[in-house]
Amino acid sequence: MAVHIQLDRPHAYFTNLDSITGRVLLTTFTAETISAINVKLECESRTRLAVPPGDRNRNATEIEIHKLLYKVQTVFPSRALLQQSPNSSTFTLPSGSHEYPFHFKIPFNNACTAINSVLTNLNVGRMELARDTNRHVKKPLPPTLTGFPGEAEIRYFVKATVQRPAFYKENFRATVDFKFLPIEPPRPPPNRLESYARREHQFAPHVPVPPKSTILRKPSASSASGPPPKISIDCRLPNPAMITCNEPLPLRVIIKKLNDTPEIIYLQLIQIQLIGYTRIRAHELERQESSSWVVVSLANLHTPLGNSNTPTNKEMEIDKKLWSNISLPNSIPPTFETCNLTRCYMLEIRVGLVHGSTGNMKPELTVQPLRMPVDLYSGVKPPPALLAEMARRADPSLSDVRPSRRPISRPVSFSASSSSQPPSFTPSSRPSSSSTAFAPPSTSIPDEAPPSYEDALADDLAPVDGPRREYNQPQASPIVGDSKRGGVFGGNERLFP
Repeated sequence: MAVHIQLDRPHAYFTNLDSITGRVLLTTFTAETISAINVKLECESRTRLAVPPGDRNRNATEIEIHKLLYKVQTVFPSRALLQQSPNSSTFTLPSGSHEYPFHFKIPFNNACTAINSVLTNLNVGRMELARDTNRHVKKPLPPTLTGFPGEAEIRYFVKATVQRPAFYKENFRATVDFKFLPIEPPRPPPNRLESYARREHQFAPHVPVPPKSTILRKPSASSASGPPPKISIDCRLPNPAMITCNEPLPLRVIIKKLNDTPEIIYLQLIQIQLIGYTRIRAHELERQESSSWVVVSLANLHTPLGNSNTPTNKEMEIDKKLWSNISLPNSIPPTFETCNLTRCYMLEIRVGLVHGSTGNMKPELTVQPLRMPVDLYSGVKPPPALLAEMARRADPSLSDVRPSRRPISRPVSFSASSSSQPPSFTPSSRPSSSSTAFAPPSTSIPDEAPPSYEDALADDLAPVDGPRREYNQPQASPIVGDSKRGGVFGGNERLFP
C-alpha cells in the first residue's frame, strides 16, 4: 500500500479565507481492509530549549507544542457507504488506484487545543516527550516560521491517515507542507500624524592648527567660522508606526540646526536596518533571538543639507530616493504573537554627519543611531467585503456585536535609545525639540485590544482576490525521518522528527 497527497497550489502561499483542496491518492497492490481515511489540516508551533547547565532538577531540554489549527475530514467511508452498511466498521478495498478529494477553509484565528496527545508530544528521534501546558492565547494565525533549526518552528501541513483495524498492522500516513501568510489586521484610517524618534547632538568646537611659516610664505589668517552647530535628528513614520512586507519604507529623516551658525551640515553616511526579535518560550524557559536585515548602507556621500544661510529650526529632509526604491526582503515574516512564539521588530537608522563651510569640511564625524519599534504587516489586504461586514457589525444601530477597536493614536515620540528593548513612549500633540527622555504611556488612553477578525465571518466570505507577493522562508534542515511515512513530504524534512 502507498499513500500520497496531491495538493492544489493556485498561489505561492495560502492565507486566511483560502480553500485548500486536493486529493488523497491511495494505491493498493492487493485487497486491503481499512476502517477509515482521515485528512487533517494542522498548524503546529514547536519550541525546544536546553536547560541551563547545573540545573539537575529538570530534563536536559524542554519542549512545548501547540496545535494552533486542527481540522479533520473523513474522506472514506463516504456517507452513502455508511448508509448502505450502517453496522460495518471495516471495508475492503480492491487492488488498484483510489482517489479521495478533500476541502478545507483556513480560518482567521488560532484554536489551540488545551491538551495534546502523547503521540503529538513525543519526539521519536530524540526520545523526548513534551509536557502539556495550559497557557494559550487566542490570536490571529501566525505565518510559517523557520530559520531556527531544532529550536523553534511554525509549520502548516495537510496529513492523511489510512487506518487499519488490526492492532498489529501499522497505519499509513502522508504529509505535505504549505506556506502560510496571514491577512493583515484592519488598518486605522489615514491621517497626517507621524511617529518619530529623535536625537540631539552638539558638535565639539574645532581647534584650528596654525600653518607653519616659511621664508617665502607668511602664515595666513584662518578662515572665519561660526560656533559649532547643535543639531536635531528626526526619523519619522506614519502614525501608527507600520511598515509592510515587500514594500519600501515610508520613512522620513529630518535634520535641524538648533543654534544660529553659518556652518553647513553634510550627510556622510546612512544605514537603515530592520531588527527582528523572536521570543521563544518552552514552559519555564525563555530565550530571545535577534535577526537583522540591512535595507540600505551608503557611505562617502558628502551631501550638503541646506547652506550657510539656513535658519534655525528649519527642517532639512534627507532625500528619500536613497531608500524609497528598495523593498524589504520577502523572507521576513510579519509581526505575530502565539502561545510560545512572538516576533516583534525595531527599525534602526544610523546617520553620519559632519559640518564645515563650502569646500572645508571639519574632520569630526558623528554617527547617531535612532531606533523605533514598528509593526510589520504582511501586505495581504483584507477583502472589501470583510471590512464592510466589520463596519456593519461595529455599528450599534445594525448589530449588537461590537468588536473592540484600537484608539486612534496621536503622534508618538520614541526615545533614541540604542538598547535592544523597545523604548518607552508617550503621546504628544507635536514633536518637542527639547526632550530626549519620555515618560510612560498616559493612563488616560484606554488599553483596548486591536481589532481582529471573527471566524464566524470566514464561512460567508470569498477568498482574497488580489496580487500576492512572494513569501520565502529558509528551508528546514533535513533530518532522517520515520520510514512509516510516505507521500510528497515523506516525513524527512521536519525540524522535529
